[in-house]
Amino acid sequence: MKIVAQVKLLPASAHDADALAATLRTCNRAANAASEVAFAKDLKRRNVLQDAVYHQVKADFDLGAQAAVRTISKVCDAYATFKANLKAGNYGPEGSKRRIKAESKPIRFREASAQPYDDRMLTWNLDQRTVSIWTVAGRLKGIPFVCSDEAMKLLASRKGESDLVMRDGMFFLVATIDVPEPPVCEPAGFLGVDLGIVNIATTSDGEIMSGRQVNRYRQRKRDLRTKLQKKRTKSTARVLKRQRRKESRWATQRNHIIAKKLVATAERTSRGIGLEDLTGIRQRVTAKKDQRARLSSWAFAQLGSFVRYKAQRAGVAVVHVDPRNTSRQCSNCWHTHRTNRVTQARFVCKSCGTTLHADHNGSRNIAHRADAAWQRGAVNRPSTA
Repeated sequence: MKIVAQVKLLPASAHDADALAATLRTCNRAANAASEVAFAKDLKRRNVLQDAVYHQVKADFDLGAQAAVRTISKVCDAYATFKANLKAGNYGPEGSKRRIKAESKPIRFREASAQPYDDRMLTWNLDQRTVSIWTVAGRLKGIPFVCSDEAMKLLASRKGESDLVMRDGMFFLVATIDVPEPPVCEPAGFLGVDLGIVNIATTSDGEIMSGRQVNRYRQRKRDLRTKLQKKRTKSTARVLKRQRRKESRWATQRNHIIAKKLVATAERTSRGIGLEDLTGIRQRVTAKKDQRARLSSWAFAQLGSFVRYKAQRAGVAVVHVDPRNTSRQCSNCWHTHRTNRVTQARFVCKSCGTTLHADHNGSRNIAHRADAAWQRGAVNRPSTA
């Protein structure tokens, strides 16, 4: 499986930082030029596009040979991803204005968009924790970097490309690492996980991971942004800039903690993990005006992706199930009715009288459905041959 390791570059001087920033600007301008040709002449395959624009891009933007090749490859990868998103319906329903608009113009790259580097353009010295990197101002040698101990262990087995990224004036290298994937163990049952907004995750064991702290933090940040935006001064603009991404980083950390806890519980008890397939839920749910911000900031997809890749590294099976009526169905007698869900937190079965926390009842239904799906032959079921 592929995972990424991120390191932060520490340019020794303003010249080095300017050279890295200029490299991103130049490469992305070259990418935009190549993208216009790819769109106008319908040249989306790498070898075909490279034959058409390589010499022009290299000469017009004063790029090195390998930098030009990587830039053209980036353009082709962007069009391939765009095509896959269209096929998956990620740009809205067929014929939507958003899709038509996206298909009617070439892909554009921001001046600070990430730039891929291969081993001819980037050399790592893990012992000294430095890199030698190509820029439009020449090769910069001995640029120090910092990262976590876990990232250093991953970098030891790094192969292939790394991406140069600039965020808030800081430079990062994001390296892709191939790590051995353990076989998926045959689960002795499933840990059902009900995802929500009030409670971020509730397990079939009855453990509730409340979303109160996250929701209050998000509300506080929204109120702060509203207050600052009304003042419209230079000092408030500086504060807003400092606050950028702070909320998302904090919420991401919370999702990492929850995902790690869920996978550790499943691994310790030799179970798999059952999750709801919530694809398209924002289009299906009509939220009240005062709930729209909470629904739009609900990071269920991120939490699900964290659970999947952590489970994959641990050899834990993950099965996605249909979420329909999980909150209305009794996990004891299977009686299903909308009146079973008395309140947001209370479930009372009208047939057998079972009383449970509503999210706990839903997670038990998810566990049952995941187990049934596994017995029928789930996608990631290990081979018994």
